[in-house]
Amino acid sequence: MAELKDLPDVSGLSIGILGGTGDQGKGLARRFALAGHTVLIGSRNIERAREAAESIGVRGAENAVVAAEADIVIVAVPWEGHKATLESLRGELAGKIVVDCVNPLGFDKQGPYALPVEEGSAAQQAAAVLPDSRVVAAFHHVSAVILLDPEVAEVGLDVLVLGDDREATDIVQALASRISGMRGIYGGRLRNAGQVEALTANLIAINRRYKAHAGFRVTDV
Repeated sequence: MAELKDLPDVSGLSIGILGGTGDQGKGLARRFALAGHTVLIGSRNIERAREAAESIGVRGAENAVVAAEADIVIVAVPWEGHKATLESLRGELAGKIVVDCVNPLGFDKQGPYALPVEEGSAAQQAAAVLPDSRVVAAFHHVSAVILLDPEVAEVGLDVLVLGDDREATDIVQALASRISGMRGIYGGRLRNAGQVEALTANLIAINRRYKAHAGFRVTDV
């Protein structure tokens, strides 16, 4: 992987967030805007997109407009609508880096658990649906509460970045590192995204037990 100090300059890239009206998407949008990026929040519902965007001082639009205009597109839609949303935007997302942060999880009386995915993971499903895009998996373990909290100046955690396109993973690592306190760490090929997505269930369990908003740090890197 590229050394952290050798990552590319991504300061001029615009970022679109599909499903940006949810807390995770809105939190990422807020942090990237604070880092100086042009940010677009997308939704199937234009009014919801605009309302969410106005609350954090960015622009809102329909998903198709965001997918077409943004340099980098982050997928933060609910798992239930993941495949259908991406299928509907295949043309707009062609040739672009698409960052999937969706966690296929279920919940029952025993708590959170990972759902089986035919393709192996949400990120692999995205890659199958978007053959002309450069799919990267990242931002799975970032607390929306922390991202949205104006009292938290630095988001002190590492983001695992997975993908098969080295240039794309370098760019996403650099993007993660644009958020104050955060580092993007290469985590392997896209085929290894399943266990990263599933690990979110463990993190939710930790947070519930300890009443925390925990994240992960990679040691010795």
